[in-house]
This record gives sequence, C-alpha cells and structure tokens, in this order.
Amino acid sequence: MTKPSITPTTNDDVPALQGVLDQTELFPSEMLPDMLAPALAGETEAFWLTCHLDGAAVGLCYTVPEELADGTWNMLALAIRPDLQGKRLGTELVATAEQHLRSKGQRILIVDTSGTDDFALTRKFYAQNGYDEEARIRDFWAVGDDKVIFRKAL
Repeated sequence: MTKPSITPTTNDDVPALQGVLDQTELFPSEMLPDMLAPALAGETEAFWLTCHLDGAAVGLCYTVPEELADGTWNMLALAIRPDLQGKRLGTELVATAEQHLRSKGQRILIVDTSGTDDFALTRKFYAQNGYDEEARIRDFWAVGDDKVIFRKAL
C-alpha cells in the first residue's frame, strides 16, 4: 500500500467522501456539502481533512473548537472506507489533526462515541491512539447506549 496523503478537504473530494459515508453509515452523505460549506468558505475555525490513497479520497476527519472552552477541540467525525480499515489510515488522519492543533497551540482533543458492543473496535482504536476514557454518560444516545468521551492532551 502506498503512503496516504492527508490534506484539507476540497470540493473535489466530496463525491468520493459521500461514498465513504454511504459505506460506513457514519451520517447521511447528503449532509456533507452543507456541513463542509463553512470550512470551504473560510468562515469557521473548524477543519476537515481528507485521506487520499493512490489519488482517491478514502477517509475524512472533521474537528471543531468547543464553544466556551480555551484550546479544547472535538473530533466529530472520523471515517475510512471499510475495505481499508485496519491499515492505519485512521491513525494517520488523527495524527494529522492532532499536529494541526498542536501547531496552533491548542490543548485538548476529545471524541465521543457509543458504549455499545458495536463500537468496541472504535473505543479500542482511540485507546490505541493515546486517548483515555474520560467520562461515560449512561443511556445518552438511547436506553442502554452510553456516550463514551475520550480525551487526549495535545
């Protein structure tokens, strides 16, 4: 496998990233253009990164500043095309986001996920990438589906 290229997301990435979203079911792909618009227009500090492999967009990362907090950011979305998961592309995306935030003097990156068995590999991914489980809100997403918050000091 060739080395991935991780760059700020552009309009040209949208169709392929919508395919990633359709395959991962992270969120409905038709939402992507509207979600991306403020970042593409330079109207927000939030940023999107795209992972390219052999010229194709195969993954994304979306990170926003937490309101009313000093130097705290939240990674709201991370997705890699399913056939490429487990090949460290997600790790590359997260490391690039972390480095971007460090370069701007930011302090903390958090990420929320589900506490269900379906998300066990997601929780394991964050732990393997240096994130600590900081909090758990029982029954947050639904009865029996806890919100698990991971934190990493930058």
